[in-house]
Formats: sequence, structure tokens, C-alpha cells
Amino acid sequence: MKRLLAVAAVLAAVLAAVLTVTAAAPPASLLGAEVRRLPTGERVVAITFNAAWDETGLDAVLAELRDRGAPATFFPTGQFAEQHPAAVRAMAAAGHGLGNHSYSHPYFTDLTTRQARDEVLRADAAIRRAGGTEPLPFFRFPYSETTPQRIAEVNALGFADLEFTADTNGYLGPAGGMTAAKAVDRALAALTPGAVLQLHVGTSDESPDRSCLDAEALPLIIDAVRERGYRILDLRELLAG
Repeated sequence: MKRLLAVAAVLAAVLAAVLTVTAAAPPASLLGAEVRRLPTGERVVAITFNAAWDETGLDAVLAELRDRGAPATFFPTGQFAEQHPAAVRAMAAAGHGLGNHSYSHPYFTDLTTRQARDEVLRADAAIRRAGGTEPLPFFRFPYSETTPQRIAEVNALGFADLEFTADTNGYLGPAGGMTAAKAVDRALAALTPGAVLQLHVGTSDESPDRSCLDAEALPLIIDAVRERGYRILDLRELLAG
């Protein structure tokens, strides 16, 4: 009997965690598959940033978004949120949405169902604590490595899988053959109604010069996107109907 009660308590705790992960439900149109372009014919584009390394470039990014009145959505990992809570709070305090990029940025095809769920829920808890706000019901797989099964599991936790139409590849840095101009070109080449652009804050081991080219490219991308007649979409608009 004691063992059954213990098991029941664990299951109840897990269910409670799942039911309270996100207060807002993702749009039904974004469920059931990976999303690399928003389902719209409007000339809108979403700007998103992954955050899994350090804070390099974040202040410049937030300043450019503020000065140009442009919204963005940040996808920090749970570990980033624990290691850089002030950075995540700054993202939220600046009025930008927070997505979920897993806890430790693993390859999800290497995980069990339980491990995959834990990655999502641990990240959600860490982002909530650091940001002091309700995260958005959007999950982005590390390495953009999706499978139908993993997407279904993420959907069951209350998240839509939101990948990207194009990555600027600015995270590669000059050592990886990238420049701010090339990052801008990659973003503009992907422009289409509903495009989702992926940029990064921080520097990875693949960028030994510790530069953040996406911070340099951002104002050029915003200006060029608008010059081409596109509106920068706040992903929270999708939750409003």
C-alpha cells in the first residue's frame, strides 16, 4: 500500500507539473508538426534568438531592439537561465517573449521519453525563475533535431515546436567564415510571409574570437526587412487569436 501511495504521489506531481507548464495554449495550427514558417500569407517575419552560451552581445541586441521598436523572442536553455539569470530577466524586462530551448541542449534522438520530458520541464522551471514571467508555449529543439515522436511529446506538454526558416549562421563568427554582412544576406534570402529568423546571443567554442556577429547584423536586418515591406511580428500575437 505504501508503495502504491508513493507511486501515486509521484504521478500526481508529474501531472501537476505538466498541467502548469504553460498558462497559454499554443495555436492548434502550430501543433502536430515542426514549424519552420508561420502559417500566414501576411508579410510578417519573426526574429528569434537562441541563448545557450554566454551573454556576449545581449546588451547590444536589447538596445537595438529598443531603439528600433522591434519585438523578438528569446529561447534560452535552462542551464543558461541558471547561470545567467540577470540576462534572462533583462530579456523579459525589455518586453520580449521567452521560449524554451531545453535544459542542457542535448541531441533529443539520444534521449528516452522520460529524459526528453525532463529536459523540457527543467528548462521551463529555470526560465520561469530567472525571467520572473510566464514563458511562451514555444519549444525549439537543440540542433533543430526533430522527430514526429519528440514533437508529439512536446505538444503533449503544452508546447508547439517552433524551429526556423533560416539561421543567419552569425554564431560561427569570423573564424567560421562569417561576417555581419553575410548574416544579413542569409536572413534576407529567407524572407517570405511567416518567415522565422534564428539568431544567437553569446559566443560558442566555434567562435574563438568571442565575437557576436548577430548583434552587429541585427540593426541591418531590421531595417532591410522593413524596407522590403515586412512587419516584424511579436509571437505573442499568435496567442491572442
